[in-house]
Amino acid sequence: MFVELLATNGDWVLTIARVVLGIAFFAHGAQKLLGWFGGPGLEATVRTFHDHLGIPTPLVYLAIAAEFFGGLGLIVGLLSRIAALGVAITMLVAMFKVHWQFGFFINWFGDKQGHGIEYHLLAIALALVVIVHGAGALSLDRALYRQFAPPSSGNSALHFNLDFNTVMRLLSSTSANS
Repeated sequence: MFVELLATNGDWVLTIARVVLGIAFFAHGAQKLLGWFGGPGLEATVRTFHDHLGIPTPLVYLAIAAEFFGGLGLIVGLLSRIAALGVAITMLVAMFKVHWQFGFFINWFGDKQGHGIEYHLLAIALALVVIVHGAGALSLDRALYRQFAPPSSGNSALHFNLDFNTVMRLLSSTSANS
């Protein structure tokens, strides 16, 4: 089952989607975790998310980890499906908990109190591409799959994509085993 999570093909479009998503979320996670790129850092992020947004502290830490470590995983293509799932869940929570009230558009001109949901929808769409189709070319997932896939899987000419039902089966069996 673990090997199925690594399966992908050599599609460069998947690589571009994965790396772009990874860079964006690594940067946002680094702002929250380390205070890089003008971000508030861990203590201020946890306090803001908990005190002002009402998000429980353990979930704040999970969201920061999903952005920072998920972003790194996406950049190098390691456990990309899991990283993309973490990013998608984080964006869904942000969208419904915070940004829905501000409408659809990003607040380009600073004339609203916050940003709408368009960024979140784009991030979720890119994450879904990675969850369903995998990491693509130049990924550690692909290299590991080639190493560990059984010979009968035809890993030399890999054309494997997960459909939605397979993704749901993998996720449900993963949560049932933990």
